[in-house]
Amino acid sequence: MRAVFAGRTVLDSQRGIVLHETGRLPQHFYPLDDLDQDLLSAAEPDAHGRAQFGVRVGQRSASGAVTAFPDGDDAIPALHGYVSVAFAAMDRWFEEDEPIYGHVRDPYHRVDVRTASRHVVVRHAGRIIAESTRPKLLFETSTPIRYYLPFADVDLGVLERSDTVSECPYKGDGQHWHLHVEGQRVPDAAWSLPHPLPEGLAAAEHICFYPHKVHLEVDGRQVSA
Repeated sequence: MRAVFAGRTVLDSQRGIVLHETGRLPQHFYPLDDLDQDLLSAAEPDAHGRAQFGVRVGQRSASGAVTAFPDGDDAIPALHGYVSVAFAAMDRWFEEDEPIYGHVRDPYHRVDVRTASRHVVVRHAGRIIAESTRPKLLFETSTPIRYYLPFADVDLGVLERSDTVSECPYKGDGQHWHLHVEGQRVPDAAWSLPHPLPEGLAAAEHICFYPHKVHLEVDGRQVSA
């Protein structure tokens, strides 16, 4: 794992430890020695008594970006001498040589895309804006089924590219789209995957609508979540 801030590599480690806790994303910890000590400020205690280090490169700084795991009764012996690095505080993260988006990846999180022949209809303001019998169904851990429709089966004239681009560590960037129908504008009503990661590659050149923003039917039944 590598973390980059202001063009400098703050962390470069092959000795990370992953802590799994129920209901939380995995937490990564690294030996303090695997961080560039020249970029760290002196440790200061936070509100919980944990040692925190800032990161400074030139005129840029990230206070409290590095946190040492606490000692004492709640300590986990395996994490003695290890620190966590706040994901959002860094500019770029890499797993080996591949960039990580959004947050660190959970090895138990799955994304599967399946070809289907479901009849999917998308309506808004009484108008059909998409209809397809060749959707891609995307199954993702802890997420409802998502129905991705080929762009060829969508009325592209009612869509406007949004400035919103979400990040997903499993599927890649989510380019969002506004919807304009019958004088109504629905912001960020749908998204597509212009540069999908391998898990989402089968859904490339498709678009997915938020079921709480449009009327979405699958085989004649409305999908509401």
